[in-house]
Amino acid sequence: MQKITVSSNEAGQRMDKLLSKYLKEAPKGFVYKMLRKKNITLNGTKAKGSEKLSCGDEICFYLSDETFAKFSGIQPDKSGKKTDGSDVPGEALPADIQRALKRPLDLRVVYEDKQVLILNKPAGMLSQKAAPGDLSLNEYMIAYLIQNKTLAPEELCSFRPGICNRLDRNTSGLVTAGKTLAALQQLSEMFRLRSMEKYYLTVVDGILAKPAHIRGYLIKDERTNRVTVLPGKKEGAQEIETSYTPLSFGKRVTLLKVHLITGRTHQIRAHLSSIGHPVIGDTKYGIRSVNTYFQKKYHLEHQLLHAWQMRFPHLEGILAELSGQAACAELPGLFLRIMEGEKLSWEPGAQEDLEGRP
Repeated sequence: MQKITVSSNEAGQRMDKLLSKYLKEAPKGFVYKMLRKKNITLNGTKAKGSEKLSCGDEICFYLSDETFAKFSGIQPDKSGKKTDGSDVPGEALPADIQRALKRPLDLRVVYEDKQVLILNKPAGMLSQKAAPGDLSLNEYMIAYLIQNKTLAPEELCSFRPGICNRLDRNTSGLVTAGKTLAALQQLSEMFRLRSMEKYYLTVVDGILAKPAHIRGYLIKDERTNRVTVLPGKKEGAQEIETSYTPLSFGKRVTLLKVHLITGRTHQIRAHLSSIGHPVIGDTKYGIRSVNTYFQKKYHLEHQLLHAWQMRFPHLEGILAELSGQAACAELPGLFLRIMEGEKLSWEPGAQEDLEGRP
């Protein structure tokens, strides 16, 4: 017999969904057959699989060790010793997490508590996988949790902490992750409802002297992964809203603080380009001659767009420690060098950074 006790990361989901994670190689019909025959039970009684699980619930599998190992897809560690991720047998971790553990990355942690992790993503890194073979911030984040013993390797059978908001590969800055299922769900809902304020810093071509609030409609070409901003409504287009405040300007560029009010694909880049002030370094929506100048002078290989600040609303429950707080991500060194070279000054003042408590 095998027994699992439902953890806080696993609570809140249907029993059959959790079983599909533990017995990921088993046909769905097999799982329901075992439930009917009481070879899988919940708290000592027969279960249908539709039950919503609570923390501390016990699920028993009256299966042979060979059958359980076959359908779990993970070979047990016969040594019986506990691991911290560095010495986990190859079969005990997904291949992508193994690769991330072997290629350590110094994650820039902005904030951490028992539920949430906020990171400062470097430009050039994917937030989440675009292809099966990719290593993204998501895999490095899980490797970090394993190395710091915040996450036990065996927990990955039923739950993987995840990134909640995506940034373009070549955009740097704040990315949030849920360390528990409940935190992941609540953070994702916050982004869906846009109850969090998100501010970016960027350098754009040309001089913008006054703040502005701009609107439009964005339509995406899935074939080219390029968006177009339209002045009027069109079938298939999404309404977008962006505001910006100039912080400093030099001879030919302006440093902007941008409030991303709606969060559409490439919204800031395309919206600013549509008013004639594209982001410096943006090869998709920018000006080639301008980008070439910055590439030659500063070796800039990506757009100067940085997710700088998140301001959280009033929150209760498991996210209460974030209530009314603000998280800020330091600007990358290259961004600061370009600001200095282009005579762009900025004094952020007393930032309301979060004090991380792992």
